[in-house]
Amino acid sequence: MTLKEKLETDLSAAMKSRDELRTRTLRMALTAVKNEEVAGKRSRQLSDDDVVKVLTREAKKRREAAAAFGDAGREEQARAERDEGEVLEQYLPAPLTDEELTALVADAIAATGAAGPRAMGQVMKAVNPKVAGRAEGGRVAAEVRRQLAE
Repeated sequence: MTLKEKLETDLSAAMKSRDELRTRTLRMALTAVKNEEVAGKRSRQLSDDDVVKVLTREAKKRREAAAAFGDAGREEQARAERDEGEVLEQYLPAPLTDEELTALVADAIAATGAAGPRAMGQVMKAVNPKVAGRAEGGRVAAEVRRQLAE
């Protein structure tokens, strides 16, 4: 069963059990996936990796919206965004720990022979496929910068 099929199956189950939060969140996620499928010149079927990227992007939107609502004093909306983010997290791979990320970056630096801050792009290109969907780009870039500065 593909990830998209799992989302569709879980949406049906959520609708039957009248779980409004899960229904709303899964509908939003499936809409984002379908929009991605028809984006561009031709429609295409997304792989599980592509669906994970879409879900990661949606989860990030929820975190940012929750922070914005929280800063504006709108706790009810912030809570709703956090709840939706928690539902999406269930469909994403487990995030990398700091130790795992440090090891991946160190391996990429050793493999590319990179040295100094100018090699950041080269290291990022090697690391990004390995962390896809498991760590935010800003966190990865900060670790690469830290290790290249040593």
